[in-house]
Amino acid sequence: MFKQIRFRLLTAYLMVLAGILVTFAVGVRVLFHHVLSQQITEKLTTIAQSTMTSVEMKNGRLQFDSDLPSRQIPPANSLKLQQLFSETGLEIFDRTGKRVAQSGQVSLTLPLSVQQPIQIQSGQVRVEGVTIPIIDSDTTQTIGYIRSSQPLTELDENLTKLDLGLGGGILLALMLSSIGGIWLTKQAMQPVEASFQRLQQFTADASHELRSPLMAIKTNTQVALKYPTGMREGDLDKFESIDSATTQMTRLTEDLLWLARTDGIDRKKWARIELTEVLANVIQTHQALALSKQIELRGEISPALMLTGDRSQLLRVFTNLVENALHYTPDGGIVIVTAERFRQQIIVRVRDTGVGIAPEHLSKIFDRFWRADTSRTQWEGGSGLGLAIVRSIVSRHGGKITVSSELNRGSCFTVRLPI
Repeated sequence: MFKQIRFRLLTAYLMVLAGILVTFAVGVRVLFHHVLSQQITEKLTTIAQSTMTSVEMKNGRLQFDSDLPSRQIPPANSLKLQQLFSETGLEIFDRTGKRVAQSGQVSLTLPLSVQQPIQIQSGQVRVEGVTIPIIDSDTTQTIGYIRSSQPLTELDENLTKLDLGLGGGILLALMLSSIGGIWLTKQAMQPVEASFQRLQQFTADASHELRSPLMAIKTNTQVALKYPTGMREGDLDKFESIDSATTQMTRLTEDLLWLARTDGIDRKKWARIELTEVLANVIQTHQALALSKQIELRGEISPALMLTGDRSQLLRVFTNLVENALHYTPDGGIVIVTAERFRQQIIVRVRDTGVGIAPEHLSKIFDRFWRADTSRTQWEGGSGLGLAIVRSIVSRHGGKITVSSELNRGSCFTVRLPI
């Protein structure tokens, strides 16, 4: 039980930490991408502005400096700008959007967009372009446009490296945190486990000590009921009530003692048992009770169903389930016990045509001392611990128990046990 709690605590801790780390990584990536993209945009804008000084309008046409080669953008005047020019491509457009000059190997295939000064072309290699208008210094009118462009290969490579670094960092942090988390959850659960063990020991001791006085009370009341001569009128009913209450208290103490001792049973003493024989024994033992209520109790059990476990505990599981089915099934009903192997599991179902369980109660029926307020309280001899014992034993065997039910239609308890 505590291993499952520690595992859930560790899982929750790692999930919260992973959420924080992923949020931080996304924030870093977004900021990094924004800064680099802004730098590239500023760089392309600077190149376009530097080139604009070499372009002017003459005789209604865009003209360049006389020393420029035909259809070529002039080289920059500084070494820094020359490096910038070598990494980019430049295009000059007239006012109609027709390209009249181009330089460099990099260019956008997208049409010129005056309304969208920053364009990004997708593809195997992404390219960003920045467009600025060419303003005539004399008329202050737009005489054309310059678009500078640059591949985003370096940006994408840097982002990929950042993603790998952040992802690897998150995985490494989670691995180291899981090691520390195991130690922390173990330390945190130690006081809880100690308190639980003391409570469990107290329950076992109290239940054991209560058995003797309860047995004495029951023995004396049974003697009084056997020889009622000399009793005053009304005393017989009182002794019968005492006997009934003693029987119920005895069952309760036995169940509490069983629960307290269940976790202490050494698994090393488990052995290979034939579940087919255990289930057949349960069905045969309860045939008399079924006949007294005119209930059809039958089994559909596959042969040679073998597993490793504690025979007495598993016998208690299916005894409780069959007794519940018989007690909550009206006269003339049917109780069917089926068992089969499915892959590496043995699946046992105890199905009845009884009063059923309300949907809102299905999640509570395995809780200790919980009992419904409706028709499932008919069985006054119950302690409210039967299904809690069943779940505890099944869980200890590495299995799982589930239930499905409909009111006035019946219930089906399904036990899955690993082979």
